[in-house]
Amino acid sequence: MILHKIYEKKLLRTVKSGRIPEHIAIIMDGNRRFARKKGLEPHEGHFFGSKKAEEVLEWCWELGVKMLTLYAFSTENFRRSEKEKRNIFQLLEQELRRLLRDRRTYERGVRVKVVGKKEFLPENLRDTIKEVEEATRNHRKHYLNVAVAYGGRQEILDAVRAILMKVKRGEVKPEQIDERMLEEHLYGEGKYAKVDLIIRTGGEQRLSNFLPWQAVNSVAYFCDVYWPEFRKIDLLRAIRAWQYRTGVV
Repeated sequence: MILHKIYEKKLLRTVKSGRIPEHIAIIMDGNRRFARKKGLEPHEGHFFGSKKAEEVLEWCWELGVKMLTLYAFSTENFRRSEKEKRNIFQLLEQELRRLLRDRRTYERGVRVKVVGKKEFLPENLRDTIKEVEEATRNHRKHYLNVAVAYGGRQEILDAVRAILMKVKRGEVKPEQIDERMLEEHLYGEGKYAKVDLIIRTGGEQRLSNFLPWQAVNSVAYFCDVYWPEFRKIDLLRAIRAWQYRTGVV
């Protein structure tokens, strides 16, 4: 444990001596496998995963990360059992309400936004999303995007359709359509259109339809640890890998 702490402090100094990525996106994979390993129910794995997300938020803000996007629930996840979906949505609502009450959300100036097909979500969760987004809409220091009912291809399709509707209404000419315009019609705001570093836990080495437009020039970092067991050292290693691979050490 002592050696672990010494290594973490050394790694932290190394990382902070270089540039910190502005936008980190995380595929929080491995909650259910963590639960099986521990002899727990799937919903308990998701609970521990939500607690880990709280920790990682603080680590990122302390390091100076400007934007964090968390992949919480994909459109493909709707295939899961009704019980598991209900538990996940309840956890999401609890975590959003915690952010709404937490003074650090306001002290740190965190803008909270849920990105995805929100119309597919339960009404009570949609109401909570609306409440937290409204309460933080003027915050500009940090950005937290929570991807729920999210699919990357669908996001691009929705952006294209929104632009085509403007063309149909005569607000935009076809020759005016460019990358910047499409990015303005994606789900998020600010630096959302460009991801510096994508981290995936749980051992899988794929992006699973997560931010395909935004990730075109990003660094992908895969680690074997399940999401509830993700450590600050793992985050620092991912950032250090990004620094080395982009030459910003």
